[in-house]
Amino acid sequence: MKTNYKLKLLAMLALMPALLYLSCKKDLSKPTPGLMQQTTTTVARAANETVNVWETTTDQTKLLAQQTNINFAADAGTNATTITVDENTTYQTIDGFGYALTGGSASLINGLGANQTTFLNDIFSTASGHVGSSFVRVTIGASDLSPSDFTYDDMPSGQTDVSLTHFSISQEMTDLVPVLKKIIAVNPSIKILATPWTAPVWMKTGTTGNGGFTGGSLNTAYYTAYANYFVKYIQAMAGQGITIYAITPQNEPLNPNNNPAMTMQSNEEANFIKNNLGPALANAGLHTKIIAYDHNCDQPGYPEAVLGDAGANPYVDGSAFHLYAGDISALTTVHNAFPAKNVYFTEQFIGGPGNFGGDFGWHMNNLIIGAPRNWSRVVLEWNLAADPNYNPHTAGGCSNCLGAVTISGNNYTRNTAYYTVAHASEFVKAGAVRISSNTFSASIQNVAFKNPDGTKVVVALNTATSSQSFKIKWGGESFTYTLPAGAAATFKWSGTQSSGSGGGAPIGTTITLKGFNNDYVSGEDGTTAMTCTRTTPGTWEQFLVVDAGGGKVALQSMGMYVSSENGTMPITCNRTTFGAWEEFTWGVNADGTITLQGNNGKFVSSEDGTQAMTCNRATPSGWESFGVNK
Repeated sequence: MKTNYKLKLLAMLALMPALLYLSCKKDLSKPTPGLMQQTTTTVARAANETVNVWETTTDQTKLLAQQTNINFAADAGTNATTITVDENTTYQTIDGFGYALTGGSASLINGLGANQTTFLNDIFSTASGHVGSSFVRVTIGASDLSPSDFTYDDMPSGQTDVSLTHFSISQEMTDLVPVLKKIIAVNPSIKILATPWTAPVWMKTGTTGNGGFTGGSLNTAYYTAYANYFVKYIQAMAGQGITIYAITPQNEPLNPNNNPAMTMQSNEEANFIKNNLGPALANAGLHTKIIAYDHNCDQPGYPEAVLGDAGANPYVDGSAFHLYAGDISALTTVHNAFPAKNVYFTEQFIGGPGNFGGDFGWHMNNLIIGAPRNWSRVVLEWNLAADPNYNPHTAGGCSNCLGAVTISGNNYTRNTAYYTVAHASEFVKAGAVRISSNTFSASIQNVAFKNPDGTKVVVALNTATSSQSFKIKWGGESFTYTLPAGAAATFKWSGTQSSGSGGGAPIGTTITLKGFNNDYVSGEDGTTAMTCTRTTPGTWEQFLVVDAGGGKVALQSMGMYVSSENGTMPITCNRTTFGAWEEFTWGVNADGTITLQGNNGKFVSSEDGTQAMTCNRATPSGWESFGVNK
């Protein structure tokens, strides 16, 4: 037995050079002439990268708590909920996540005493273990979360100051400016958005109360003066070492009822920007961005009107949104109408005392996940801090706005918005880009990012009422994780994406397949052989891409699976479950079309669009290639 074993071993060793030569020769060979070359090249499978995990549960037993590390492994097994992350498909750049620093917040922070440094580092430091907020919104003059109403050029009733001789930011020198300087010292690269709740009362017409601070609109006679008011503000802050990155012309321009407040219709905002504000900033040599709208998602027509104004458009960087009405998808509506312009999400409050589980899930789903998935560069919660009685605020201002933290004397406690922002901001750094990850109509919602240092981040939320298992697939690797109902987790890892045999397949997505004849593949009601003859796609021409494990996919239409029928008969869509003959390798061609290769090694063919489809072609060409969602 030992002699035979040695002989076999020697024989194997003798054959190894030849085998290696043949293997290398095969890998280096050129594609067969006439075939479509695949765009995905095989990269060595990454080395089981470690994934760091942080989790928050609705019962608060875990609050951004780091979990035991897990590791990627070669993709295997199946999971109907598979998040396919593709770092090679990128979307918008991320400026950051954060909060509004109201005047009231600044005064409370200024009273923290010895804990002030700890607090500012907690929120703004980019070091590990801190929230690392990289974007902050401040108010130009008072907001409704200030102790009282004021602007930077208040005059006695009946008097005006067109030359802005009395302009002064002196009221900000006690709290806001000192706190901002300390924030900048902690995070010098932080970006600051500034927004007015109202113009000085003497500039307004049609006011409705609170000494003219509520309601009313900007008097056209003072458009130039108000533009110069912005210039003086930006210059005054610069004199304090504070750079204002961007401004919006008016907070909630369709809301006359806050205190302070001022309305500004879309045509008024467009006229003000193109004739006054834009030229004033340019003439002063200021590069502060102008962001339009800054109000709810139910009126996407407002920012579209401003951006659609030929005179205003060149001055406007993009548009900003709140979500007290409408749907977060409005951001995509505006992005699609003006893809060259940026989108920002700048305000959403939590009403105290709140419900942690419900508030956390809603804000994670709509803001932290929903806004970036709809092109937002920024997500900001309203507001950073309040006291235990939701103070300070103006008369008629928000009387139940729960801060991200509650400050009581020298101490602070963390609330819901602290954790929603931290789940992204601590891990997604300024300059990151959103990358491709599919989402689902129910259960696990998610968004993915790639940081400037190459690390990947996925934020996932379980919106179901029970625990959910899901897979995160990255190239040829994956891992599986289970989240309790309502819980969220942030996953972070390093490394380079490898390519798997199912690389690029949009797992969990419903697609259509268009053949070389520009007709659609049909499941033919699951009763006859499939064809590629439909001119328009209906229900049987839509296919859910299912993770079949091992880098394979299955295609499901109306609950039935496509089968290659052993490669010997026309293919069908009538299997209730999938096995080997219902599994396909998803390939991507140089022109963006895809191929489907069965377990017999043969390719699915549309058979010139005149016969029943098969899975028996040895090589792919035009009739074996399909456009996805074309």
